[in-house]
Amino acid sequence: MQRMNRVAVVGSGGSGKSYVARELGRLLDAPVTHLDAVFFDDDWNPLPQDKFEAAQRELVAAPRWVIDGNYNSTLHVRLEACDTVVMMDVPTWTALWGIFSRQIRHGAGQHGAGVYNRIHRGVVTYVATYRRRMRPQVLDKIQRFAGDKQVVFLRGRRQTRRWLEQVAARR
Repeated sequence: MQRMNRVAVVGSGGSGKSYVARELGRLLDAPVTHLDAVFFDDDWNPLPQDKFEAAQRELVAAPRWVIDGNYNSTLHVRLEACDTVVMMDVPTWTALWGIFSRQIRHGAGQHGAGVYNRIHRGVVTYVATYRRRMRPQVLDKIQRFAGDKQVVFLRGRRQTRRWLEQVAARR
């Protein structure tokens, strides 16, 4: 496992991106950014696309970071700058359970620490169709923009815990 200084965490909603980002930030002593916090204001208004990309370019210029979020339209920004990609590649049912269990645990709204709950039909549809529709696009971008970098595929909660334990053991 090579040194991780700039880590992009991607995957479906409910896959565990924010949890992994928080844990990696703690283990690597690196600042963590949850892109939902950059993209949405307190009233769920999105940042204009050009400002969102500019904000990410500023974030990735730092020497150390962990950034979680898919946002396919600006994924190339993070992939070009990172040294490690963590792809939360969980089954659809796991991701769906993730969004609903997060809602049960935290309630709706923005709660800091990477918890952004806003379940509506569009979110459920996005998560339910992620593996078929979005995953191929994300994998293509990983190949194109981060093909020479360390790419870690985490396919379930147990594998994720074991991998984080390995990261901790190497610190």
